Amino acid sequence: MTKTRLLDARGIVFVGILIAAAILVPVLSLAVPAGSPFHMPAYIVALLGKYLCYALLALALDLVWGYCGILSLGHGAFFALGGYAMGMYLMRQIGTRGVYANPDLPDFMVFLNWKTMPFTWFGFSSFTYAMIMVLLVPGILAFCFGWFAFRSRVTGVYLSIITQAMTYALLLAFFRNDMGFGGNNGLTDFKDILGFNVQSGGTRAGLFTATALMLIAGYLIARAVVISKFGKVLIGIRDAESRTRFIGYRVEIYKLVVFTLSAMMAGVAGALYVPQVGIINPSEFSTANSIEAVIWVAVGGRGTLVGAALGAVLVNFAKTWFTGALPELWLFALGLLFILVTLFLPKGILGVMQQLRRKRRPKADAPGATPMPASAAE
Repeated sequence: MTKTRLLDARGIVFVGILIAAAILVPVLSLAVPAGSPFHMPAYIVALLGKYLCYALLALALDLVWGYCGILSLGHGAFFALGGYAMGMYLMRQIGTRGVYANPDLPDFMVFLNWKTMPFTWFGFSSFTYAMIMVLLVPGILAFCFGWFAFRSRVTGVYLSIITQAMTYALLLAFFRNDMGFGGNNGLTDFKDILGFNVQSGGTRAGLFTATALMLIAGYLIARAVVISKFGKVLIGIRDAESRTRFIGYRVEIYKLVVFTLSAMMAGVAGALYVPQVGIINPSEFSTANSIEAVIWVAVGGRGTLVGAALGAVLVNFAKTWFTGALPELWLFALGLLFILVTLFLPKGILGVMQQLRRKRRPKADAPGATPMPASAAE
């Protein structure tokens, strides 16, 4: 039995492109003069970084949907929770440079007449603590949700609806001013991250490189999962859950582990997203965001990892163009795209490319093919 490599040809190309981008984009932004046609403005760097954050979110979703059959319509919640954890750290770094110059409370708390900081904000002045929360908060939510849902054997469209309900409940909760997370306006006006100005070109380039590297790490983790024995069981659950349970596997445990891991990856994507975009508010919990993520995976290719990341980048590039040129038509274009992919490209862009590549390969039993030597057949 041959052992599957961690990086196949597709993975090598994917990782190679990301490494090249992690080096090339900062060079074009910082080392190339502003007057040069090869210069990359800071806003383009931030835009590309946002695309890579979405790619990491899509990869996390593909891990549970493409390989375990869990169609989650709530991954936007995990993304947003990771973003809020990072946003709370960034707000604590403002200090007296806020509008109200309060050394202890963020501006929105002063405006709302808060006298003391809520306990949920304690510790977020530390970057290490904030990064732990980026992983821990989405992970705990996913674990608790999955514990009840998977043990109750909720599957299919019912599970999808429940995940969407969870996301909508968080949206309503974070809209409330008394929650202590900025209400409708959310968290913004960030100044520094690890002592570096978040608006400077160097910081934006560094954040892009960090995002590219985290996308590589996320891909390697997901790839290691799906090619392992654990991953083979996940595929068995996806294709025949009842049969997998019948032969003795604890299906709910496998689902719970991969769902929690996927949520933590989505939280990391949200944490990288916030300093590059400059704001986090309850709209990130919108159910439409989670549905868009599903479309990214479907367009790129469900169950391919690389295809999910590719779909996220392509769809969001199209969104950027459409919302600038034809803003009123974007939602119609997105809906049409999902319908066309479902009808004509059920395996996504990468799946179609794989099928075309197989058709071009000569088959051993095709007419005119060179017969296999008897010694080789033995």
